[in-house]
Amino acid sequence: MKKLVTLFMVTVLASMAAKTVLAADTLADVKKKGVLVAGVKDSLPPFGYVDEKTRTIVGYDIDFINAIAKKLGVRVELKPVTSASRMPQLQEGHIDIIAATMTKNPERAKQVDFSHTYFFTGQKFIAKKGTVKSLKDLEGKKIGTAKGSTSEQNVKKALPTATVLSFDDYPQALLALEQGKVFAVTTDEAILAGILAKAPNKARFEIPRVQISDEPYGLGMRKGDKHFVDFVNKTILDMEKSGEAARIFNKWFGPTTQFHLHRNFKITAGK
Repeated sequence: MKKLVTLFMVTVLASMAAKTVLAADTLADVKKKGVLVAGVKDSLPPFGYVDEKTRTIVGYDIDFINAIAKKLGVRVELKPVTSASRMPQLQEGHIDIIAATMTKNPERAKQVDFSHTYFFTGQKFIAKKGTVKSLKDLEGKKIGTAKGSTSEQNVKKALPTATVLSFDDYPQALLALEQGKVFAVTTDEAILAGILAKAPNKARFEIPRVQISDEPYGLGMRKGDKHFVDFVNKTILDMEKSGEAARIFNKWFGPTTQFHLHRNFKITAGK
């Protein structure tokens, strides 16, 4: 029995060591295999969605991944993820990096390392026009959001009397709103602007000026993957200095787009 226990412990330690090596070697591994595998959203315009003409995934998050891959001198492979699956996909080694509208918070930082903030927004709501003037108007109502998101946690804290219904993704939550199954849908304003712009009857709905949290987005990497995190952080800081980061923002959120937002942040070290 003692030998079996010892063998089990050796196996566990070997497995942990292998994972540590995997995390520590991502930068070298990506260069060696010649491809950066990124976990992205594929139904969340304008961050990541399938372009109807090219049938490829495009968006704000994808442009950042393309810029990082270009600096590495490797090609890009995109793998669709959900809010609930993105961190397990990273930790199990199926992807090298998460670029999927992921809010940085202390709880997630225990499991992954984040880049500097590359997008900043706040959590709001979509509701029928004229129905929501303040947070009180949402008390006791059914609110839709996505499973595994910080939006799910934030709305439960902000509206403890509301019933929160969690869907696989935000388009499903919006469909529930259109069908009258929920009173409102909540997540980050930039995401709400994207899904509302694509809604067939968008004139019936609005995003009221009711905000319940700040949402800084970070690119997620394996815990302890210092060389890769440093490389990604330097790359996006260089993108800010060169103006490339602002150009990407204007491409997807500028005044000529259907998702028009004001850029109220800059990519800075330590944030």
